[in-house]
Amino acid sequence: MPQATALVVGSIIGASIFVQPSEITGQVNSITGVLLVWLVSGILSFFGALVCAELASIFTRSGGIYVYLKEAFSPSIGFLWGWTMFWSVHSGIIAAIAVIFSRYFSYFLPMNDFLINAVAIAAIAFLSAINYLGVKQGSTFQTLFTLGKILAILFIIVVGFVLGSRISDHFTLGDIAQNDISLGPFFLALIAGLFAFGGWQMVTYNAEETKNPQKNIPRALMIGMLIVTICYIALNAVYMYILPLDKVASSTRIAADAANALIGYGGGAFMSGLVMFSTVGALSGIILSGPRAYFAMAQDGLIFKWMGKIHPRYRTPHRAIVIQAVWASVLVTTGSYRVLFTRVVFAAWIFYGLMAIGLFLLRRRPEIKREYRIWGYPLVPAIFVLAAFSLVVNQIISDPAESLIGLTFILIGLPAYHFWFRKIRNEDQK
Repeated sequence: MPQATALVVGSIIGASIFVQPSEITGQVNSITGVLLVWLVSGILSFFGALVCAELASIFTRSGGIYVYLKEAFSPSIGFLWGWTMFWSVHSGIIAAIAVIFSRYFSYFLPMNDFLINAVAIAAIAFLSAINYLGVKQGSTFQTLFTLGKILAILFIIVVGFVLGSRISDHFTLGDIAQNDISLGPFFLALIAGLFAFGGWQMVTYNAEETKNPQKNIPRALMIGMLIVTICYIALNAVYMYILPLDKVASSTRIAADAANALIGYGGGAFMSGLVMFSTVGALSGIILSGPRAYFAMAQDGLIFKWMGKIHPRYRTPHRAIVIQAVWASVLVTTGSYRVLFTRVVFAAWIFYGLMAIGLFLLRRRPEIKREYRIWGYPLVPAIFVLAAFSLVVNQIISDPAESLIGLTFILIGLPAYHFWFRKIRNEDQK
């Protein structure tokens, strides 16, 4: 279980916590509101993790959400998730985090856009190679980075509050005007918070490679989410303890700015190094998890069979790892962080809501055995469904053009599925 918990924590905690506070503060101009966004984000992510925990105790094969949607609804819905995950959600996350790593790397070695993209692609290639060599190597690598990240974050929290006590004013607004918390901006801020919590479902993608998954995956999800939520709220409290809210809102490197306020220029260099370290750990966990879903789809004949091939020596879905690395690298050169961030959350939470609805459908099938039952059923999954689709509707209202692009991209997967299904059926009839 320690490695599974490390995968949950390591997949979530990464570069986002060092950039998303400014995104949230830009939407909610209130210290109480900012902390509330992080708390609600943690609670909703925890509810999603609980839904995943019960589903993971039912379906222990690799594939995660793809398997759950396929079993609860139909292969076409499972295919749509895999389609969206590869082309937008999962590969988009990999690309965005790799670019963040590269930009912080440029703090030490100034680079132009071409070199920033080259370093990001190199990071994707290196970490994909680590996971290509086997889940043991990838998980051990992830565990070491996760332990280092937690220790470093604890150091920031302690030092921030201790040294920050020398600053005369704490939790101030600065030049920004405090606004009442309204529903629309709160939901937009919540999307930014949920992006930082993204990754809670990824440990379920390699369920077959986890010992005693019926018990260990639920425990790993719950313990991991508790650790992450505490870390996020404490870190944001440190940021606002040290800097006025207007500085937090305008900062592009909030952790470095906070460190500079405490110990000068050297603090910014230290924090930039920490962001790079955290990013590598998160990126490793995400790269490790995705190919397991593509492997499961290949086993079901929903994508090319060769993507499900297992390396004869390393016992990993090596071809899926390579294809994922290639497409994520393409996204590095064509996408921006903001565009990827918006589309990732928008698309992912459509399927997260469907996943929770699927839990209700599966509860009606008495033949299904489960080792774990979600706490707070049916209220917890119902709240999760309502929140997921409220976020989606609010995003459509706030940015209809971008939302239409995202929905169109998802729905293209339906004709792609039916074309693929007919192709497979015709081959079987020959």
